[in-house]
Amino acid sequence: MSETESPNAARLSVSLHQPGPIPLAADFHCEAGELLALVGPSGSGKTTLLRAIAGLARPGAGRVSVGGESWFDAEAGTCLSPQRRRVGLVFQDYALFPHLTALGNIMVALDHLPARERREQAMAWLGRVRLDGLADRHPAELSGGQRQRVALARALARSPRVLLLDEPFSAVDQVTRRRLQRELAMLREQIRIPIVLVTHDLDEAAALADRLCVLHAGRTLQAGPPEALFRRPASPEVARLLDRHNVFAGEVVEAGGSRQLRWGPWRLEVAEGLAALSPGTRVSWYLPPSDVVLHRRGRPSLGERENPVTARVDELVVLGGMTSVSLAFDHAPQTLSFEIATHAARRNGLARGETVQVSLLAEGIHLMPDDGPIATPRNTT
Repeated sequence: MSETESPNAARLSVSLHQPGPIPLAADFHCEAGELLALVGPSGSGKTTLLRAIAGLARPGAGRVSVGGESWFDAEAGTCLSPQRRRVGLVFQDYALFPHLTALGNIMVALDHLPARERREQAMAWLGRVRLDGLADRHPAELSGGQRQRVALARALARSPRVLLLDEPFSAVDQVTRRRLQRELAMLREQIRIPIVLVTHDLDEAAALADRLCVLHAGRTLQAGPPEALFRRPASPEVARLLDRHNVFAGEVVEAGGSRQLRWGPWRLEVAEGLAALSPGTRVSWYLPPSDVVLHRRGRPSLGERENPVTARVDELVVLGGMTSVSLAFDHAPQTLSFEIATHAARRNGLARGETVQVSLLAEGIHLMPDDGPIATPRNTT
């Protein structure tokens, strides 16, 4: 099928705020043809935001607009009905009508068309989601993946201006989940509307989304491309919500006319961020696992910006061809985690309790505002 673009394709802009009963302080946007993933713990307001966009919930304050059309504006008293917003919404449980066939479920979204056109359009959508031959089956006769495809076809049959997906793959097995994710990625090439995905699966979000929006307690903490957020979280709180573990506390110090990061007994070179901070400033910092380099035994690195440090192996977990390594330090309660190939771990004789040396690459060290929860080093000599 050739790529189709809605004549009304435009940016979705959301700015919603309320003190309760579900607190909201969410601000984000999603371009036409873009997939934005809302991520965060349970209770962070992700589904509430989808319902507010769709017109199924009315927040206390804020705005929702698509292009130049205002769907909700609390100050102006604007609140379009769900029908007038033309939103495609796929629920976690799909919400199919059990008494209707697959074809009938899709035709429900086409009730604005004459009966014959409704059937033709619905059959065409069944073909698009690869359900040819299953038109007469009821939801109970379909697999989880097939029900999900019917729900997606029904949502898109309305020619929506925005597509909202609320944990759409959570009710299927892992193999089906991966297949459906691939199908959604391919379907995106055929539709040019904003797509907002709610998911708890960070791998899924990273694989499918152009951008992530991290939420906590209804509040937007950071938004941006997945790789940018995973390497440069805005705060220790964002790092924790994105399951980033290498978060530590240090202090900016002056050394030989340049600034360094003091972390326990070591003074670390940092590629960016120190020049703007005064000596004595306490900071939190994060290092992606990919920027931890294990030294070969007896061959320590002398690289100028490689920040060699010594640690002991606290934990080794073999996961097939890769081994997860956690290193402990005397001056800090947190461990440093990274992965290496299992054959490299064996070649280096890694074992619990062994002393090793690693480099903390200066280019990877990311400084963050210290928001408190990160424990400070016990010894800064």
